[in-house]
Amino acid sequence: MNKKAVIVLSGGLDSTTCMGIAKAEGYDLYPITFHYGQRHNREVEQAIEVGKFYGVADHRIVDLTFLKDIGGSALTDEKVDVPTEAEEGIPVTYVPARNMIFLSLASAYAEVIGATAVYTGVSAVDFSGYPDCRPEFIQSMEETINLATKAGVTGINISVETPLISLSKKETIEKGLSLEVPYDLTTSCYNGKEAACGQCDSCVLRLKGFKEAGAVDPIIYEI
Repeated sequence: MNKKAVIVLSGGLDSTTCMGIAKAEGYDLYPITFHYGQRHNREVEQAIEVGKFYGVADHRIVDLTFLKDIGGSALTDEKVDVPTEAEEGIPVTYVPARNMIFLSLASAYAEVIGATAVYTGVSAVDFSGYPDCRPEFIQSMEETINLATKAGVTGINISVETPLISLSKKETIEKGLSLEVPYDLTTSCYNGKEAACGQCDSCVLRLKGFKEAGAVDPIIYEI
């Protein structure tokens, strides 16, 4: 019986790299993508394309627009401008409790389908100040999942896999390129246009990573 992994797939560079890594590690892939009321649908659309590339049999798209209703982030609240420069402390692009919510739902899905791993593309190196990308959060979340699930209390642990957590964007891209990850299908821009803006924090970090990796970013930019 093949081993299964749930992949928290946003359609971005990091989560798509996680898809490639999980595939290389021999898992059957079960991506889950969250529509959380973000400013645009483009990343959800790209996640669907990534799923098709990997030939997944089941790709779950989950509606979490409640996160838009409560706001509190530049990614979900149109009244808050997306920054074009790095910020001190926790930036306005932080979405309250997003990764905690995502991992909770992903672990519920994993338990039902018999998956023993949940992959998420968090990075503690290029994490932009997000508290839910830190190693101590991931460790705590994994412990909680296995305390709170039938699988965990009956000895079938669900691991939270974060293969990128100690990698820079350059190292992530190098890893992905070695696995022929389809970066042309991904998006990282906060603004969600067909051509990435090249100016938001996410675009800047991505472009810097490709440059340092000595590779050309295959997506289109306005600049």
